[in-house]
Amino acid sequence: MLEYNFTEGEVLLINKPYDWTSFDVVNNIRYFIRKKLNLPKIKIGHAGTLDPLATGLLVLCTGKFTKKIDEFQAQEKEYTGTFIIGETTPSFDMEKEADQTFDYSHVDEKLIMQTAQKLTGTYEQTPPVFSAVKIGGKRAYEFARNSEEVKISSKTITISEFEITNIQLPEINFRIVCSKGTYIRALARDFGETMQCGAYLSVLCRTRIGNFHLKDAIEIETLKSIITEHNNKD
Repeated sequence: MLEYNFTEGEVLLINKPYDWTSFDVVNNIRYFIRKKLNLPKIKIGHAGTLDPLATGLLVLCTGKFTKKIDEFQAQEKEYTGTFIIGETTPSFDMEKEADQTFDYSHVDEKLIMQTAQKLTGTYEQTPPVFSAVKIGGKRAYEFARNSEEVKISSKTITISEFEITNIQLPEINFRIVCSKGTYIRALARDFGETMQCGAYLSVLCRTRIGNFHLKDAIEIETLKSIITEHNNKD
C-alpha cells in the first residue's frame, strides 16, 4: 500500500474533476490531510493551473517538494480536446454563452489540416481576457467580469505537435503538445480566426506534464481512502 510523508514532500498526481478549480483541489486535499493526520499546517501547491471546465492531470507538491513546482511548471504539456467551429464565446470556452455565429461552409478537412500546421511552431499568443494573467497586480478575469477594458500583452509560446484526431463538423478533436504558458482556449480563438469561421473550446483534458502522465493519476476520493486506510493502521 502507498505510504506518504507529506511534510518531507510528496508529488501527487491528481485527475482533476470537471467544474473544480485547481485551487479547489489544493484546498480540499490540504484540509483533509491536516484533519486526518492532525497536522497544524501543511504546504501544498500545484504545478500548472487547469481551468474549471478542464479535466485531467494536476500535479500537486507537498512539504519541501513545493520547491519543485517551478521546475515542473516549466515542462511541456500535452492536451486532448474539442473545438467547436462556427461560434465564438467571450471566454473562448463554454464558461460564457456564444456571442457570435459564423458561416463555416467553406471549411473542409484540407483547410483544417493546413490551419493546424500553420499554428504549429513558435508564435506570439495573446492570453484570454478571462484568465489568471496578472495586470497591475490584479487578475485579468477580475477586469473582464467587471466589463472593464484591459490590454493583455502577448507571450511567446511553442506548439510542438498539433494533431487533428477526428472531424465531425462543427466538432474538431485534437491532441496538442505545447510549452508552458500556452492557453488552449486562446488557441481555439486563433484556430477559428485563421479559418475565418470562429471557434471555441468545448472539451479539454491535460494528459501529460513532462514525464508525469494522466494514466498514473488518481481520483481525489481514492487518495483520501489511501490516507484514511494507512492512518487507521497506525
